[in-house]
Formats: sequence, structure tokens, C-alpha cells
Amino acid sequence: MTATHPTHGARGATGAHAPTAKRQWAEGLTVFAAVTLMIVSVLDILRGIMGIAEDDVFVTTQDYVFQFDLTAWGWTHLVLGAIGVLVSLGLVRGAMWARVAGVTIAGLLIIANFLSLPYYPVWSVVMIAFSGFIIWALCVPRSHTGAEH
Repeated sequence: MTATHPTHGARGATGAHAPTAKRQWAEGLTVFAAVTLMIVSVLDILRGIMGIAEDDVFVTTQDYVFQFDLTAWGWTHLVLGAIGVLVSLGLVRGAMWARVAGVTIAGLLIIANFLSLPYYPVWSVVMIAFSGFIIWALCVPRSHTGAEH
């Protein structure tokens, strides 16, 4: 009488490890983070262009503790957005440097949007929320397949 026992890291027809639900979840979150970072970054680039081209698009607040020149904020958002696009492309390729850079860029986007809150309040809150989701998705631990048996 023979018994079959499941082995660790079940293999598919090609001999490769079959993806587990946990691994698929983590990979899906990485794709989510990459796409969301790409969208947030492109929107940040557009926001930067608006700030550089037309300062009067934004609300100005006289009594805000963190007062900055709106053209400078435009350049800040433009640069962060451009870097974010590059990082999101690295995330699509699965590069580890892109995961670290993605968390960093999303953190900087949160800070930049917090500081520019009175100039574009609703949009800043939306961008902060999206950036928080990006950080969460990139910080979810990925499961690795075991060594080949």
C-alpha cells in the first residue's frame, strides 16, 4: 500500500513551485503599489506643472505656518512625480531597490502634500491617503519559495 504525502512547495507540471495564495496576495499588492504610484506620480507631475505655470490656480492662505512660494512647490511636486514614475517602473520589474524607493517616495509625497494642504486641501488629503496605501502595499512581507529539492 502506498501513501502520498504532500511535499513542501508543491510543484506544478513544469517543475516550478506552485504559487501559494499568500505569495499571490503579496505579488498583487506589489502590482497595486506600482500602478497606484504611477497614477499618483503622474498626477503629481500635473500638479507641479500647474504650480509652475499658474500660481493663481491654488488657494493662498495668509496665516499658514508653512508658507512657501507656489512655484517652488510646483517644482517640488514635479520632481517627486518624475522620480515616482521611474520607481513605479522598477516595481513592475520586481526590483528590491524600487520597493525601498517606493516607500521613501510615498513618504515624501505625504510630507509634501501635508505641507501644501492649505493650497489644495481636498486633493492633498486624497494624495496622502493614496500614498499611505502605497506604503502599506510595499511593506507587506513577501513569501519566498523554498530552495529547490
